[in-house]
Amino acid sequence: MQTTSWEDEFREYVTARGPALLRAAHQLTGHPLDAEDLLQSALTKTYQAWERIEDRGALDGYVRRAMVNINISQWRRRKLEEYPSDELPERAAAGDPAGASSSEVHEALEQALRELPERMRAAIVLRYYEDMTEPEIAKTLGISVGTVKSTVSRAMAKLRTALGIPAQ
Repeated sequence: MQTTSWEDEFREYVTARGPALLRAAHQLTGHPLDAEDLLQSALTKTYQAWERIEDRGALDGYVRRAMVNINISQWRRRKLEEYPSDELPERAAAGDPAGASSSEVHEALEQALRELPERMRAAIVLRYYEDMTEPEIAKTLGISVGTVKSTVSRAMAKLRTALGIPAQ
């Protein structure tokens, strides 16, 4: 079976940008396997729309927006699998972050990110992992720039609290 030039172009795009997009998907989902599924779904949508996408420079934005939309849709469909309890599980004492290894800090940050609500997590990932500007995030998430600013601010406050970092 012979492939067309746009299929080759799509294949080259996925090969070149796949690892970076997978990292973004992982930050959105918090789980490696869920990230792979999310990216695959987003790339499927991108493949189906490939011939209609005129601005090839905006492909990353298109895929990221698809990932955010798919992730939010899946999150909304998900049934409640965690139940509240009268007792909180014991947590390890929050030690001095400077004395923690980088893998411990990374794991603590990943856990804190997973605990954020979907919109906050998406805003933080797009801002600090994807290095997008506030207007770009607003466009990607379909919200106002002011909402992006307040969402990122509240998310950072929650992350600081979760990591035991004093407020600035």
